[in-house]
Amino acid sequence: MTHIAEKAAPAAARQRESHGIPFGEAVRVWARIAALSFGGPAGQIALMHRILVDEKRWIGEHRFLHALNYCMLLPGPEAQQLAIYIGWLLHRTAGGLVAGILFVLPGFLAILGLSFVYAAFGNVTVVEGLFFGLKAAVLAVVVQAVFRIGGRALKNKVMIGISAAAFVAIFFFRIPFPLIILSAGVLGYVGARSGSPFFRIGGGHKSAGGPVLKDEDSALGEDVPAHARPNLSWSLRISGVLLALWLVPLMLLVALLGPDNVFSQIGLFFSQMAVVTFGGAYAVLAYVAQEAVQHYGWLKPGEMLDGLGMAETTPGPLIMVVQFVGFMGAYRDPGGLNAMTAATLGAMLTTWVTFVPCFLWIFLGAPFIERLRNNVALSGAMSAITAAVVGVILNLAVWFGLHTLFAEVAIWRLGPIVLDVPVLASLVWPSFLLTLAAAIAIFRFHASVIATLLACALAGVAWTLIAA
Repeated sequence: MTHIAEKAAPAAARQRESHGIPFGEAVRVWARIAALSFGGPAGQIALMHRILVDEKRWIGEHRFLHALNYCMLLPGPEAQQLAIYIGWLLHRTAGGLVAGILFVLPGFLAILGLSFVYAAFGNVTVVEGLFFGLKAAVLAVVVQAVFRIGGRALKNKVMIGISAAAFVAIFFFRIPFPLIILSAGVLGYVGARSGSPFFRIGGGHKSAGGPVLKDEDSALGEDVPAHARPNLSWSLRISGVLLALWLVPLMLLVALLGPDNVFSQIGLFFSQMAVVTFGGAYAVLAYVAQEAVQHYGWLKPGEMLDGLGMAETTPGPLIMVVQFVGFMGAYRDPGGLNAMTAATLGAMLTTWVTFVPCFLWIFLGAPFIERLRNNVALSGAMSAITAAVVGVILNLAVWFGLHTLFAEVAIWRLGPIVLDVPVLASLVWPSFLLTLAAAIAIFRFHASVIATLLACALAGVAWTLIAA
């Protein structure tokens, strides 16, 4: 009897350990991750991996990658959704809410403050120079993203072909990127189901060194926690609440203010973006910039890069740049409100309709996705989508480059082909030289993104003061 009790004791201890992560400690860890989440999704995912897998040993390597693969298949910022997923795994609904909200909150407050400065003092020489320098550096950062993601995703000729086809489709033919991503996902799914080795590519972050933490050795354990097992009743209840929080305010805005009001337009446009933003922030920003500038008139040409510079230099998801778009849109069309009050409400509305759906996708699907670990077809779809995203981001880099380095860009049409063609005589030499310097710093000397952005911002201020 004693022997049986001794054998049962370690099992009981493991069970307590797998569910014994204090909620208060988890909150502190998520706050720490939120405060340090600079550098875009790749840096944020690596940070979460280092803290949650390597340091805290709360979740194993395989489970972390499985969660990441699911988040990469969803619309919206994959790093924030990964935080929601793991927070939910650890502490159910409260854990997911805390992890997701804290991941966004520091960046929201920081960009809101910078937006106030931008709107109030944007014409001041120093501020103009600051954002002039940031634009050049951000262009180099986007190019780096092409190489970083491409190096991980384009491991064979099929993946290279998918990436090239995605670039041609969006750059030359303006095919909507959701259709491109959907097509890539279907191709990857079918290819993986057929057994083709070209689609068997691992995705996500890999441990930089040392032994990999197995799921069974983590605090969470290998088995699915009781609260994380599929529960259709719970999923439907929480999803219904989140769906109401997302859509009811939107319907009230349209009903009370009309569809042509700036707040209705912001709510409807960014709700649409929340549904189709596959592939992360870089993949969607070109479309957002074009719509915000050309269709709605919320931004002036080039201001999207200013907003992206804010997002790159503050913690949180890069998609937070849309908060700046909503801020400026309401600031320039405040109706009967004070301009800054309207702008603040526009920023809050944009953030709300962008991120509430992220909680919906996770809470609705995660309990069922947990049962699909080791699913080959799902991994194949994710691999093909990641390859297509490389082509979409390359399109973004070219679009940013045209509008950063040239003062004039002409539109050339030939049948279904529509091209933005730079007027070579309008090359902005200071922007070109600063972008070149940023690229050398990042690619040749491996300087950090934050250091490069700050150095270029200071150089931009210095140039603007000299030119003035």
